[in-house]
Amino acid sequence: MSYDPALAALAERSIRLITELQTPEGAYPASPTFSAYVGYSWLRDGAFIADGASAAGQVASASRFFDWCAAVTVRRAEKIRWIVEESRAGRPPGPEHMLPARFTFAGDDGADEWWDFQLDGYGTWLWALVEHLERHGLDGSRYREAAQLTAEYLLVSWERPCYDWWEEHSQHVHVSTLACIAAGLEAVARAGLVDDATVRAIGDETARLRRLVAERGTKDGHLIKWLGSTAVDGSLAAAIAPLGFTDAASDVARRTIDVLEAHLFVDGGVHRYLGDTFFGGGQWPLLTCFLGLAHLAAGDRERAEELLQYAAATATPELDLPEQVPGHLIAPGMRQEWIDRWGPVATPLLWSHAMFLRLGIALDRIDPAALAAPQTAAQEETLA
Repeated sequence: MSYDPALAALAERSIRLITELQTPEGAYPASPTFSAYVGYSWLRDGAFIADGASAAGQVASASRFFDWCAAVTVRRAEKIRWIVEESRAGRPPGPEHMLPARFTFAGDDGADEWWDFQLDGYGTWLWALVEHLERHGLDGSRYREAAQLTAEYLLVSWERPCYDWWEEHSQHVHVSTLACIAAGLEAVARAGLVDDATVRAIGDETARLRRLVAERGTKDGHLIKWLGSTAVDGSLAAAIAPLGFTDAASDVARRTIDVLEAHLFVDGGVHRYLGDTFFGGGQWPLLTCFLGLAHLAAGDRERAEELLQYAAATATPELDLPEQVPGHLIAPGMRQEWIDRWGPVATPLLWSHAMFLRLGIALDRIDPAALAAPQTAAQEETLA
């Protein structure tokens, strides 16, 4: 089929940013210039970035990121085993002793204060890893130790309140976080990257997790922001697609999509949640793409196309996609306060570029063959 030249140009820019900004260690920076993000890679953002790179045929780049995740995890094996032992003994360590959400490119903990106790990234990197291995028929044996450690960490921690995707509301258990955890645990169990006892434990715990979401993580037939809430969050679209936690053909998925459209979709784009004040609370291109993936999985290709076109239209003249845009602000009076604190909105944001790629490829509007650079002999050796 013929491809839109404008989408193709943005796709080429997207994959170039992702691969050229990837560090020698394998980490993906969240944004190369945004003051609060410089020097750090998040497991959550990075996993979705790697998934976009993998879908675009950049096999070596995605594998290098997962190698980095594995190294970061194994390096903390002793701490993880301590957390697991203490938790099983009924003495779960405080949030300040849990694993961080982001790391320096060298794999160190951050030196500055951050909202660090988040569980979603640990589930997301496991999910994205298995997607990558299955997509390209790769051997995952070198990830077994890291997958085992991460799974054990999640199995003893998944019920705990922690910060959400947006590093807020640490007193709650977030449905999007639970979806990431379940998707990751079920993926490594399916792929045989954990031992038999852990496979059984995953089956038991994810069954409990799903019952909990059904009982306390839904309201009026749709997923909600956190257990016991009545609000929704743009990240919930990911539970439907690409994570597949909620069956796209189910009534819960359909109702969730409808509520996200009614509450958070404005003028072409998707907000994080009602009441958002971060940089005024604009629309996020990456969330628009997540909603597009959910629509596509549910069978509405036309709506997914519209959302892709909106996300593409947020690019700057240099073809950089931002974290958010100010076309419709929930709290316009707060925008300048954040600019004064951290500078302009993060642009480019690699996660935005990755989600544009992921949706465009899923819609067959972006040709991954045009983005997959030939592998060198050294790269092919690392994939063997």
